[in-house]
Amino acid sequence: MAQLNTNYFARCIATLERAQAYLMEHVGDEAMYDIYRAACVKEFEIILEQSGKLLKKCLKPYFASPKQVDALTFKDVFRHAAKHDLISLDAAERWLLYRDNRNDTAHDYGEGFAEETLNLLPQFIADAKQLNDVIAKQS
Repeated sequence: MAQLNTNYFARCIATLERAQAYLMEHVGDEAMYDIYRAACVKEFEIILEQSGKLLKKCLKPYFASPKQVDALTFKDVFRHAAKHDLISLDAAERWLLYRDNRNDTAHDYGEGFAEETLNLLPQFIADAKQLNDVIAKQS
């Protein structure tokens, strides 16, 4: 398999970490807090989408044809990644929860949703970094 370029994915993770740190520094400043919260939510969405696309590429050797992998849903990608020991079952379950949270984003951009997403960020960032390592090793 050709080397997968994870530079953009890694940069998005770093950007999310910085946005989260700035967010925590601006808790008392409503305008800046809102800006950094929005940045965190957007990076969360980007990383989530990129994770599925990159992991799909890692799964291609495990299938008879690339078309089979291309047909997988996001959640199926993570289930198969756990099945083939690319990630742990616990990590796969967390990624499915992240996806559910993202799906809620599409329907509710309210403050409650954003705060719920922020609560996921510490574990999400750790999982994204781990996934970046897995993808880099697979390619």
